[in-house]
Amino acid sequence: MTGHVITPPKPDRLATTISAALIAMALLLVSFTAVAADLPALTGRVVDDAGIIDAGTRAALTQKLADFEKKGSDQIVVATINSLDGEEIEPYANRLFRAWKLGQGGEDNGVLLLVAKNDRKMRIEVGYGLEGTLTDLHTKLIIENDMVPAFRAGDFSGGISKAVDDMVMVLEGNPEELEARGARNPPDTISIDPIVALFVILWVTLFLGGLAMAFLPPVFGTKLSPGVYKWLGMTFSYSHGSRSWSRGGSWTSGSSSGSGWSSGSSGSSWSSGSSGGGFSGGGGSSGGGGSSGSW
Repeated sequence: MTGHVITPPKPDRLATTISAALIAMALLLVSFTAVAADLPALTGRVVDDAGIIDAGTRAALTQKLADFEKKGSDQIVVATINSLDGEEIEPYANRLFRAWKLGQGGEDNGVLLLVAKNDRKMRIEVGYGLEGTLTDLHTKLIIENDMVPAFRAGDFSGGISKAVDDMVMVLEGNPEELEARGARNPPDTISIDPIVALFVILWVTLFLGGLAMAFLPPVFGTKLSPGVYKWLGMTFSYSHGSRSWSRGGSWTSGSSSGSGWSSGSSGSSWSSGSSGGGFSGGGGSSGGGGSSGSW
């Protein structure tokens, strides 16, 4: 039996392979760096890159959040961006939360309120340590009762301020008012665009009508001749591969029964300086708790 001899790669081929692998790794690293570079910088407790919060509200929010943070250690940051650039808001918010390391390391007691203006979406991302206090139900109520109505009216500053007030209220141990308000004002039921509804109705009507015209006349109609039936005052003619009816109009279908119809790490230091430079998260992280919405 002749044995197979494994020939080691030539030195020049091995060098080429290693070089290609290193280049691929470098490109991958650059792509990850580019993704991280797309995230806005944490410059304060209110990062209004979309420019939708007026100056007075921005200053009031910054002071309110600083005062709240001093009472305990929970950290709330508000961020607005112009666009998600095609990314869903949930992974984007989680990436931003982790990049900013909101909340204290080991406590994970940070909250991010994110608004994407051009995408008309918002999210409240909650750190691990606060998920039992600021629950998904609370964040959903805040979005649907505070933010969505105000945003639809063009009042971004008012909607964000009310959302912050309610988050602070819940985190301070007083969720009853929010829950009672949510019970009094249940969220809007799912609405369907009238044009979409009309399209669906027409499609269903044509589809079911096609089925009816194909199968009902032979069952309930009167047979006039082979392949010809009279039903509901109309005459239906059936031939191999096609069907038709006549009485001021026509209907045809192919041989099929239907018809065609031609949406951080915990080792970081804690720092909470002024709304200018020097403000940072404290090493907190999030596992995706919270709620999202749109307007």
